[in-house]
Amino acid sequence: MVLTPLEKATILVEALPYIRKFSGQTVVIKYGGRAMISEELKQGVIADCILLKLVGIHPVIVHGGGTAIEQMLKRLGKDWQFVRGQRVTDEETMEVVEMVLAGRVNKEIVSLINRLGGRGIGLSGKDANLIEARKLALPADQGGEPVDLGFVGEITRVNPEIIETVRGEGYIPVLAPIGVGKDGETYNINADYVAGEVAAALKANKLVLLTDVEGILEDRHDPESLISVIRTGAVPGYIERGIIAGGMIPKVECCVRALSQGVGRTHIIDGRILHSILLEVFTDKGVGTMVVD
Repeated sequence: MVLTPLEKATILVEALPYIRKFSGQTVVIKYGGRAMISEELKQGVIADCILLKLVGIHPVIVHGGGTAIEQMLKRLGKDWQFVRGQRVTDEETMEVVEMVLAGRVNKEIVSLINRLGGRGIGLSGKDANLIEARKLALPADQGGEPVDLGFVGEITRVNPEIIETVRGEGYIPVLAPIGVGKDGETYNINADYVAGEVAAALKANKLVLLTDVEGILEDRHDPESLISVIRTGAVPGYIERGIIAGGMIPKVECCVRALSQGVGRTHIIDGRILHSILLEVFTDKGVGTMVVD
């Protein structure tokens, strides 16, 4: 689609009050899904983040990388399994996860930021004890045994000083979702949860979760049934009715928790749409579901 000069000017005028409103604020973006695979979408996400930085908004990127991890595990001939949505991570798998997330995916994102004219800097939760964690203990199913996921962690504390330092120097922080235990253990942590806890620690104005769906749908088979705004008090009812289900449940729970800890607004948006971040932040309509108190 080619926009006329008038249409381009209209978009800029619509964005102006949002630029003024959010200037100086922090936006935490969980980057994952198809937007990490498609070259066009990759460039779109990073260009959006660079533009946010240029207009005085501070983006912080927390990335996933499940597809890249699985590709490496296949190359090494190592199997894996998921239990309740969590990858079982033994010691050898944890080494692969850290190598792929912190050593490859993180640096690819940083490199793309720099190539497109921004200033990116890569971090993991082990840098300056940014993400302190402990072993995640999943309770037993009814009549079963407790589930041991290996080196899968849950966050106990976020120390955001290193993010605040590099953010203040004009860099876009890019964070791999790896935590460190009290005895130096390395933990694999769900990137949605990391994004939510980082947003809370930074008192971010917005938490944006990129997904591979339109947002939350009243009817999951009808894209036109998108729910634009959900209040936290309505979430249990939506879960009970099956409107929020499957992998969307932890994303919404992440939003609810972030809001309870002082994050201003939370958004679940379709990362398959080019420049979806800008459309959500700078337009009246937006492109996904906003979860608010």
